[in-house]
Amino acid sequence: MSENRFVTSSFCVARECVAVAAPADGVVVRSTVSGAEVRFTDAEWEAFVSGVRNGEFDVERLRS
Repeated sequence: MSENRFVTSSFCVARECVAVAAPADGVVVRSTVSGAEVRFTDAEWEAFVSGVRNGEFDVERLRS
């Protein structure tokens, strides 16, 4: 998937992050460490991003 333009968060300082690309057929998330990739549909990604914005995936919340 090297043809995809991956974006990494500006908050990634330790270079151990995820990078995200959005080809025409969905969203791809890649580990900046291992290079492993996971693909999501647009609907899956939008639901996830909405959950992130709502605080549903904050580490403290996930671990409680």
